Amino acid sequence: MASQVISEEQLDLSKPIVRKKAISAKNDGSLRTEIDCGEFGILVTDEPAPHGGTGTGPSPLQAVLGALCGCESVTFSRTAKEMGLNYRGIEFEAMYTIDIRGRMGERSVRPHFQTVRVQANVLTDASEELLREVVDETEARCPVFNLLRDANVKVEMLWVRKHG
Repeated sequence: MASQVISEEQLDLSKPIVRKKAISAKNDGSLRTEIDCGEFGILVTDEPAPHGGTGTGPSPLQAVLGALCGCESVTFSRTAKEMGLNYRGIEFEAMYTIDIRGRMGERSVRPHFQTVRVQANVLTDASEELLREVVDETEARCPVFNLLRDANVKVEMLWVRKHG
């Protein structure tokens, strides 16, 4: 199919706009997995040595937490630009809790996050009201944030406006 150029007015948002992304991953029989992201290089997930891994990468759950911060960052950036909010950066601090009985086979316990807490410090001189509007729209659009919420994970986001 040849490339197309259309004006914004011609864009029909009532029809799906589907993007397709792919990765490949290889595990050598240990807890370590190499994830090939093509042009973006190799990511490694692993477990710490005390948990049976080699400690050469973040755990898969830490990678999900990082993906949440990265996705919130990208979504915030796009949304802020659309809504006219200028900012100089975001610093994230994130943590999660998990009841490991689910991973150990206890079917009555979810094997994923119980809670996720994120503090996002936004470096901006914008009003708190505008920041709140951008945050509301960011959270409505962020795929990873909504994936976690749809999995009934208690996601607690604290957005802090920081001057500087």
